[in-house]
Parts: sequence; C-alpha cells; structure tokens
Amino acid sequence: MTTETEPATSNPQKEVSPGLVLALCSGATFMAFLDLAVVNIAFPDLLADFPGTRTATLTWVVSGYAVTFAAFLTPAGRLADTLGRRGVFVGSLVGFTLASLVCGAAPGPEVLIAGRLAQGAFAAGMIPAALALIISNIPFERLIKSIGVWAAVGGFSSVVGPIVGGVLVDASGWRSVFWINGPIGLVLILGSLAVLPAHRPPEGSRLPDLLGSLVLVTGIAAVVAGLTEGERWGWGSVRTLALLGGGLLLGLVALLRSRGHRAPAIETALWKSRRFAVTNLAALVFGTAMFAWLLTGPLLTTKVWQWSIMESAGALTIGAVASMAASMAAGRVSDATRHRWVIALGALLFAACNAMMTSDLFGTEPRFWDAWVPASLLGGAGLGLGVTGLSAAAATALPPLRFAAGVGMNMTARQLGGALGIAATAALMASGGGAGTIGAYHDVYLACAAVAILSALVAVVLPDPSPPKEG
Repeated sequence: MTTETEPATSNPQKEVSPGLVLALCSGATFMAFLDLAVVNIAFPDLLADFPGTRTATLTWVVSGYAVTFAAFLTPAGRLADTLGRRGVFVGSLVGFTLASLVCGAAPGPEVLIAGRLAQGAFAAGMIPAALALIISNIPFERLIKSIGVWAAVGGFSSVVGPIVGGVLVDASGWRSVFWINGPIGLVLILGSLAVLPAHRPPEGSRLPDLLGSLVLVTGIAAVVAGLTEGERWGWGSVRTLALLGGGLLLGLVALLRSRGHRAPAIETALWKSRRFAVTNLAALVFGTAMFAWLLTGPLLTTKVWQWSIMESAGALTIGAVASMAASMAAGRVSDATRHRWVIALGALLFAACNAMMTSDLFGTEPRFWDAWVPASLLGGAGLGLGVTGLSAAAATALPPLRFAAGVGMNMTARQLGGALGIAATAALMASGGGAGTIGAYHDVYLACAAVAILSALVAVVLPDPSPPKEG
C-alpha cells in the first residue's frame, strides 16, 4: 500500500472535480469487494455446474482471489507512486474487467481459477491507487469524510452482495456475476480517463520489489494448496509436507528480503509499532474465521437445507445488514484506547454465533426464526465491530501520513487469514463427509468459534497508541 500522501503533480490545464474523483474511486472499490461477496452466493451453483470437480478444488475460486490480493497490495501501492496513480488505477481497472470476462467465459475450473487469481492481483492494484487519488485530489477539509465514504462503500458491498449475487445467479447462472463487471468496468475506465488528473511521480521513486512479491504470492499459494489438498493426499505425504514446508520457507525468504529492500514487498518497518503489529496479528486470525464463515453459509442453506439461491441470498442479507449497522456504531468510537474492546467484543459475538451454529439448532431441517436469524445477527454484528475496530486500530497506530499504509497492511493481513481459512474449511469439509453432511459444517463452525476467541485474546493485549512526538 502506498505509504506517502504527497500532493499529485497534475496537469494544471485540467479542472479536477473532487466529487467525481471520489465517485470513480469508490465505484472501483465497490466492484473489487463485491466480487468477494457475490462469489460466495454463486459457489453452490458452481459446484452444480462442475459436478466432477472436488469442492476443495473449487474453493480456489474464492481463496485464489484472496491470495493474490493479499500478496500484491503493498507493492501495488508503491507501483502507483512510481509509475503514476491514474495509470496504475486505470490499468488495473482494465485488467480486472478483462479477467472478469475470462472468468465468465471459463470452459472449466482451471481457467476460472486462473481468472480469479488475475482478478485478485488487479484488485490489489485498484485499491491503493484509488485511496492515493482520493488523498491527493480532495481538499484537506473534506478528506476525512471522503475517506470515510470510500471505506463505507467497500463495506456496503457486503450488504448488497448476497442480493445482487442471488438475483444474477437465479436469473442467468453463476457466470453472470462476472459478466456484469464488463459494462461497469467500461464505464469506470472511460470516466477515469476523462476525469482523473495525470500524476507525475516524484524524482527518485523506486519500483516495488516485484521479485519479492512473486516469492510471497508463491509461498502463500503453496501453503493454501497444502491445506486444501492435505486431506486427500494425506497430511504426512511428501506432496503435502513439501507444499507446506516450501510455502513457509518462501514466506520467510520474502520477509527477510523485505527487511533489506528499499521498496519491499512487505513493509516490515511498520511493525516497529507494537500496536500495529498486534493489530495485524489480530486481523490475520480474525480473517481466518470470517472468510470460512462467509463461504459455508450459502453451502449450508442450499446443500443441506435445500433453499433456493434467492432464499439463501435473502437469508444472508440479515447478517450483512447487521454488520453494516455494527460497523457504523464502531466507527463512532473516537477514543483509540477503546479499540481493543470493540475488536474483542466483535470477536466474542462472532464466536457466540459460531458456537450456536454447532448446536442441534443447526441440523438437517431448516430453522429460520429461532436459529438462522439470531445467529446471523450475532455473526454480522461481530464482523462489523471486529473489522471496523481493526481498521481504526491500524490507522491510529501510525502517523497520519502513513494512514494508507496502515489500513492497507491490515487489509493484507485479513485477506491472508481469509485464504488460510478457506483452505482449512476445504480440509474440514472433506474430512467431515462433504458439503451435504451437517457434521462437516459443525466442524467448521467449531473451529471458527475457537479462532474467534483467539482473536479476542490477541485484541485484549493491544497496546494504547503512542503519544505524538513533539517537534
């Protein structure tokens, strides 16, 4: 993620409209995060369309996006500062739109997964460039409010995602959730070329460490592959151990390389703030449970309870609305010393939701009012409090000029946790009997509850912000 917020050197002949800049950047961000939400609701339809493909393999449609998004977020921010924010933003929009069309036209799961990997990488380019464009083109007196709007738009995608995905899948199948990005992407591309000012990078800007980024994404992907396929290959098999061990080794290499690189793939210097380091650990742990829970909801309702896609989409909206409401409430907590309690409360509510979903209330027969609704309200509120509290803690752990870097690294940690959580879900589902067996879901929810409690414990030890240095 970009770490500096210097004003852009723009074309003086061009009048910049702050409102249009915010609208375009928010639109791209909305599209990037919407593709996480809509794919979850489309996942059962994917399983039906590729009956010969294992569930664990198809989870790469979700985790692949998270893997490349997490690995390329930090270098993408540096790339925007080095090559120009508008150029990286528009280029990423073009790449994301084309990758979406590849996904929609995919003849088989291999092409679909490859398209999703590309989508995640280009989404990683859009997000930091969008934030940098907002910071550099909106007057200071409107900046905080504008950043809040931008962040809220990303969160709002989780509210409308289930309904949008449900309508599209019900009407035209899972491919439509990717086709829809074509016209939206085209409008955003043309609007960006017409509205966004050119940015001349400052002298001495350095290209990001792309080799380190590739090492990092390969390492993450290897660990995720080992967790995903470990149940089928055997946890002690050579292939599983090679992937897990090799992935961890590559991650360590990327980490060590980043410590000595001037434009690193991982901004390890930010971890000198203990508050920031603990916040990122909590985000990684919390993201592991969050992504697993979000993926299994549509599977449970369609595969076990036999609800239609639209019925499932409507049911999932309950948790999404609760999440948005809780997020707005958490956003009003201005005292940074209370962020630990916001995160911890969110994690405990989320743990309670998952504990409830391991009980007999969630069996083979659907129970909406006395089981699904209360669990969704608990889980959604927990996610809203947790994610907002983590973002706020990350931002307040660093000086104002590094706000973007703080939020970006926190997002990276959460996405990385999500990739690991989805891989673990695939393994637990396989060992529990598959997507049609209620016991498999109980195993996943029990694991989510335990991980959520762990994230609450990490949050409790979150240090208070350091007082600003004088002078």
